[in-house]
Amino acid sequence: MRGVVFDGKQVEVVDDLVVRDPGPGEVLVAISAAGLCHSDLSVVDGTIPFPVPVVLGHEGAGVVEVVGAGVTHVRPGDHVSLSTLANCGTCAQCDRGRPTMCRQAIGRPGQPFAQGGRPVYQFASNSAFAEWTVVKAVQVVRIPKDIPLPSAALIGCGVLTGVGAVLNRAKVDRGESVLVIGTGGIGLNVIQGARIAGALRIVAVDANPAKEAVARQFGATDFLTSTDGVKDLLPTGADHAFECVGRVELIRQAIDLLDRHGQAVLLGVPPATAEASFLVSSMYLDKSILGCRYGSSRPQRDIALYAELYRAGRLLLDELVTETYPVEDFEKARADAEAGRVARGVLTF
Repeated sequence: MRGVVFDGKQVEVVDDLVVRDPGPGEVLVAISAAGLCHSDLSVVDGTIPFPVPVVLGHEGAGVVEVVGAGVTHVRPGDHVSLSTLANCGTCAQCDRGRPTMCRQAIGRPGQPFAQGGRPVYQFASNSAFAEWTVVKAVQVVRIPKDIPLPSAALIGCGVLTGVGAVLNRAKVDRGESVLVIGTGGIGLNVIQGARIAGALRIVAVDANPAKEAVARQFGATDFLTSTDGVKDLLPTGADHAFECVGRVELIRQAIDLLDRHGQAVLLGVPPATAEASFLVSSMYLDKSILGCRYGSSRPQRDIALYAELYRAGRLLLDELVTETYPVEDFEKARADAEAGRVARGVLTF
């Protein structure tokens, strides 16, 4: 089968991958579409350390092909969106409704693939850049068949992360102000999450002025090409500031631009050893700096919710898909993503 493999030096679209059959509590999914997220590119450039060789991709949707023993919530033929959370469901964190904190779901890459007789790792317990993948049943969420699969694919990462950061982690309330630094795939979902939450002022910042139209389409009330003008729009600062780029100087700006009792939420991914600084004295006005993994999501609940919000016309998905590419055009999709020409490029099989 075809797939996108990174061997530590180069990325190649191969056609000789194999994947094992699903075991108990697992599901084999035929991938129809998968979004190209910057996290995939971060594996390639070393920002996210990961063992190789690895099948990339983690934002996918497709059709259930085979279910393993004990799987009852989906069956062959169901359309599904995949999450990256292979959480155990039984630990204290899962029991508290915090599957993103499950230690079974972090740092334990499996090798369900093989190429030329050599085991190949699975990225983010998912590897959606392959024609078929095997995932834990908890990662598979059934969605209505009237949702286009290229759009549904984006729920599993970009939407869960961005919208989830607003609704689950920051808990933005009606009438509050939100600053969003970076309007790529994650930033646009933060913007529409803030709109759904009822934020009164949503200020988007991106160095690329061409992104203003789409930022406003998703719900931004204001658009700036730098943070210099934020205080003119929000004189006392923002109730919530989301850094969606992953640059330490922008993290500092997000913190500095908070109002009293404000929250800075960190979503961008800088290098693993990066350090950021801030004025400690500024924090005594009840300000907070919040990390956020995967939108603090509960995928079985949240993916179903976002699918229904899409069907009700409240959540934009089709508009996120700037362009689709056959998997063989991975390098073109990668170049477009790195150049910022797309909100989300989607690979199709």
